[in-house]
Amino acid sequence: MKRFHVHLHVDDLNRSIGFYSQLFAAPPARVEADYAKWMLEDPPVNFAISTRGNKPGIDHLGIQTDDAQELATLKARAEAADMTLLDEGATTCCYARSEKHWVTDPQGIAWEHFHTLGNIPVFNETPHPAPAATSACCSGSSRTSCC
Repeated sequence: MKRFHVHLHVDDLNRSIGFYSQLFAAPPARVEADYAKWMLEDPPVNFAISTRGNKPGIDHLGIQTDDAQELATLKARAEAADMTLLDEGATTCCYARSEKHWVTDPQGIAWEHFHTLGNIPVFNETPHPAPAATSACCSGSSRTSCC
């Protein structure tokens, strides 16, 4: 199964956690000092918020897969869309180890396709140089937010 992913930047994490917990009628599945995530089943959405970023609003959209084959299918679709693909492969971000790649749509919105392999206790384990593209983990302006 694939799950739609949305990541928003927020100014006030606690206030936003309260709002989205009421909106979704559920508490977050994970909360950190700068991050919260809901894993909703109906509809299937991985909804994350964080205080990491330049301004409030949508950071990136994406699709989370359950297995490597689904991820490979999404990668082939992204490549067929004729957009530049940033393949991060195995990486750590957003308190998780994942396999992922990124593509940016014609409007400049970053799309992340990823398969989560496990949780980690920190936002990301290694610093990454900022590439010259898009948003989120592959952001030219801030590579500190993702997922």
